[in-house]
Amino acid sequence: MTKAVSKNIPVIAIDGPSGSGKGVITQRLARAFGYHILDSGAIYRLIGLVARKHGVSLEDEAALAALAEKLDVSFKTTGDAEDPLAIWLEGYDVTRDVRTDEAGVDASKVAPLAEVREAIRLLQRSFKRPPGLIADGRDMGTVVFADADVKIYLTASAQARAERRYKQLKDKDISVSLHSLFMSIRERDKRDMTREVAPLKPASHAAIIDSTSLSIDEVFDQALAIVTGKLD
Repeated sequence: MTKAVSKNIPVIAIDGPSGSGKGVITQRLARAFGYHILDSGAIYRLIGLVARKHGVSLEDEAALAALAEKLDVSFKTTGDAEDPLAIWLEGYDVTRDVRTDEAGVDASKVAPLAEVREAIRLLQRSFKRPPGLIADGRDMGTVVFADADVKIYLTASAQARAERRYKQLKDKDISVSLHSLFMSIRERDKRDMTREVAPLKPASHAAIIDSTSLSIDEVFDQALAIVTGKLD
């Protein structure tokens, strides 16, 4: 179901907290419409990853911004239900490194830094190419693509998101505490929602989907209906 290229390049912004299903829905929508993908959260994870590699403090805003300006990143769909999106940095697949909980915590520390966000703004917007873009993040519809054609805010309860992450890790034979995951998610939500720069919140006129009690197919069906209705 590939939509014809229009004069203006459509952008679909999907925001929401960690574990709400943004990645899977973004990948499935991109496959349905033939659009490019921007996983903005992965960019912040990459900055944290590169910072640790080069011994740069996560509190050194200027140094982190300098690293951010030089990021050479691309996203590739895999067709794998478990890991639908591969993340490449400077020609190397770093998907597994970027998806660790440590990388997620680092990302939440890097993301509030104004200089870092400004440094990657042009990089984020460079993903807007024909025939269209699905942008997944926390400020896609509020800041980076405030003029997006479609804005969706995907959310779920902290308990539901912790249980999903717990199952993912257990399926990979990774030992983890459900309670610690729940507390980590709550803490990250608080940081993301209360930070001074681009706090996590629904964009104006965004369609809100609460996936707490929905299957991923049900979430996709709702998202697809929203996108189709806006772009038609």
